[in-house]
Amino acid sequence: MISAWLIALPLIAAAAVLARLAARRWRRGVLLLAGIGALLLVGAIVVLVVAATGGTAGAAAGAAGATAAAGTSGNSAALIGAAIAVAGSTIGAGIAVAYTGAAALAAMSERPELFGRAMVVVGLAEGIAIYGLIIGIILVGKA
Repeated sequence: MISAWLIALPLIAAAAVLARLAARRWRRGVLLLAGIGALLLVGAIVVLVVAATGGTAGAAAGAAGATAAAGTSGNSAALIGAAIAVAGSTIGAGIAVAYTGAAALAAMSERPELFGRAMVVVGLAEGIAIYGLIIGIILVGKA
């Protein structure tokens, strides 16, 4: 699994460079990239659904293999859920802190007495990441 990612890494980097060049040079390049992104999203969803349902390999497994696969599938689902919870909340918190921090600094530059209120708002935005981390810890504990 890891070797597949290592092989695909240069291809991903090359695709990112080509996408950047296409978006810079041509207006149609942006539309083309959006279409390719939509197709990749649909393909990823199909792969996710097939992997989650077990596909044909899961249907052909014996009774003992199905029991072992169900236990492993439950553990991996909890770990994937934890990873998604932590990653999503961290990205969301980063975006929230970027906007609220910039607004807080702008407000404090005009009125320095707003420091306490501004920091409370920025702290609330950081709380999003903590909530995701708590959910991730709960899910890992269940795995």
